[in-house]
Amino acid sequence: MLQKKARPGYIQFIKTSAKTLIVVEALLFAFSYAGWYRLNTNREFRYYVKKNYPSILEAYYQLGETLGGDKSIRTYDENIWQQEQQAKK
Repeated sequence: MLQKKARPGYIQFIKTSAKTLIVVEALLFAFSYAGWYRLNTNREFRYYVKKNYPSILEAYYQLGETLGGDKSIRTYDENIWQQEQQAKK
């Protein structure tokens, strides 16, 4: 008859920690992708972020300019927001 040997406790701890880390990383990735997607597709959300978290919007624009090499989103947003401000007056 085969006898089972007990595994050391630290191996079980390492496995549990690794699984937890993978799940947490997947959730953080999904959350950050959802935020990026919303910034990328919704101008009103970009305006909200500009008013409340300007450093995040600046990082978004800088990343886009670095990867894409074009400043059109930033200038387009600024033009639209200026027009909306003038229309309110």
